Amino acid sequence: MPDVLKLAVALTAVILGARLTAWGGEAPKGGSKIFPYPTQVTVLDNGLKVVAVPFDSPGLIAYWTVVRAGSRNEIEPGKSGFAHFFEHLMFRGTETCPPERYNAILKELGADHNAFTTDDYTAYHILAPASALETIMVLESDRFMHLKYSEEIFKKEAGAVLGEYNKSASDPFQTLNEKLRDTAFGTHTYKHSTIGFLRDVQDMPNQFAYSRQFFDRFYRPENCALLVVGDVDPKKLAGMARRHYGAWKRGSYRAQVPSEPPQPDELRVEVAWPNPTQPYLYVGYHGPAFSDTGTDLPALDLVSQLLFSESSPLYQKLVVDEQEVDVLFGGAQDHIDPYMFEIATRVKKPERVAYVEAAITAALEELQAKPIAADRLEKVKSHMKYAFAMSLDAAGSVARSLAHYVAVANDPQAVNRVYASYDRLTPEDVRAAARKYFVRSGRTVVTLAHKPGVVGAGQ
Repeated sequence: MPDVLKLAVALTAVILGARLTAWGGEAPKGGSKIFPYPTQVTVLDNGLKVVAVPFDSPGLIAYWTVVRAGSRNEIEPGKSGFAHFFEHLMFRGTETCPPERYNAILKELGADHNAFTTDDYTAYHILAPASALETIMVLESDRFMHLKYSEEIFKKEAGAVLGEYNKSASDPFQTLNEKLRDTAFGTHTYKHSTIGFLRDVQDMPNQFAYSRQFFDRFYRPENCALLVVGDVDPKKLAGMARRHYGAWKRGSYRAQVPSEPPQPDELRVEVAWPNPTQPYLYVGYHGPAFSDTGTDLPALDLVSQLLFSESSPLYQKLVVDEQEVDVLFGGAQDHIDPYMFEIATRVKKPERVAYVEAAITAALEELQAKPIAADRLEKVKSHMKYAFAMSLDAAGSVARSLAHYVAVANDPQAVNRVYASYDRLTPEDVRAAARKYFVRSGRTVVTLAHKPGVVGAGQ
């Protein structure tokens, strides 16, 4: 895959993340629900939410466990990166099922399994035969209730996380993302990336006791949701969940995540990159939190398409006609707390960075000055809806989409309310959101360029 394409994929995954996969389910005019599949939610006595979504995938299920704890929950200084670290530790087994046995059983079933961590949540997912549902539930309930690892294993896994950090350190985008967050946020935990500050990752081997505390705080039933999509009977699933997860004890911890005060002035950072590269421009505007009833974040989603999709005038100008940049992307990712609308581009010539930034700013100002044409707005809405509908073609993709809303809203029905919001948006709503959020005082600009003689990334 060409480097440019790799970067575009990375930008898509990081900036919009689950947003793109969460978009979907055409919302027919007239108020019908957008998510097309039946959803049954059962809450166990211990608070565990069990979500069943029967879906036409004969003999196949997607089994997801969503833990509503991500890097946002890492509030103590020196402890960033632990949500992601714990994603690794969750594969270290239990007393009754060591990791070798866990993997062997899933392999024998022909199951595919993995996990990922975001700012707001951690998700563990398995795609397996429907006939193996109870076997999977036995395995998963065991590790979520009885995870066990030695200090030796803990330190070994900490080394693996540091290796993962170092492996990605050669990618300019990792440094850009770290610098933007660290500069734009002063108090909120979105200040650090999901993998954490390097200094904290390096100190992880000394935090064995804290790791036990982290598990005890967040891996509790009231903080998790079990989501099964595919060839599943909701009633049988609920009964099975009571048998295998019913003994899981509630916790009492609530993370006090600090709020971020308004940014008073524009902030700028220059990153000197040791290796030859084209210059990068990365801009963040402080934006809203996720809401399934408000219009601000949906309006910014439309801005993402209007200004930064391949059909947009700005993209056609900078990428296609003038060929000033080879990557251009912008969007606002769903977050539990207010985050940013991020814009990223890679400029072909160092002396043209200022020109590209001015062109992007001018496009935003034009959007603030006059409402977008109503027919164009409707076309963008339609594109977004059908893109989502096209993505809901397998049990795994349906589970991924719904897991996102379970994580950020604690309610799978949030997807219907979000799409109802899209339908209500007018050109004036989009202009109002542009005026509210694309302001100079709320902007942080990070540029990255090659500087010979620099030692280490970001120095």
